[in-house]
Amino acid sequence: MRPLRYAINVTLDGCVHHEAGLAPDEESMRFWTAEMERPDALIFGRVTYGMMESAWRRPASGTWPEWMDESQRPFAEAIDGAKKYVVSTTLSAVDWNAALLDGDVGRAVELLKEEPGEGLYVGGVTLPLALADLGLIDEYVFVVHPVVAGHGPTLLSGLRERIQLELLDRQEFGSGVTALRFRPA
Repeated sequence: MRPLRYAINVTLDGCVHHEAGLAPDEESMRFWTAEMERPDALIFGRVTYGMMESAWRRPASGTWPEWMDESQRPFAEAIDGAKKYVVSTTLSAVDWNAALLDGDVGRAVELLKEEPGEGLYVGGVTLPLALADLGLIDEYVFVVHPVVAGHGPTLLSGLRERIQLELLDRQEFGSGVTALRFRPA
């Protein structure tokens, strides 16, 4: 059974807005590149899929945009080439190496987990909450930024029941960011 991993940047006060933490540096980009290279496939909701596609899809010209520095290109290549699944009730089609998951999202993810392989990754805010409520997430990676945002969406806000976690690994970055890897206890 393939494990499902949820990884996300989060501020000290729990904000998970993609612009609330520190700007990515070379060390954090290496970390996130490795996170994108580990799974067999990525699972996104419609909003996260659209946000990731607009930032990290290779342009039709084949040339990465000028704003993207050398430390970001390996991440862009990893996410661009990854197999993706998109959970949406409003999209009728997706591309960018993606397929739609429709119907019962819990059952669809259970079936993906039953396939052979190394693992799956889920990103975003709303979809991971639903999957956590269903007990489908096997590993949580919280990349904690030493910032207090004071506003914005918060980590797993609305979770129905508490999830007790066991710390598996801790990685500290020179920027003060700390990546914490947990599994449900």
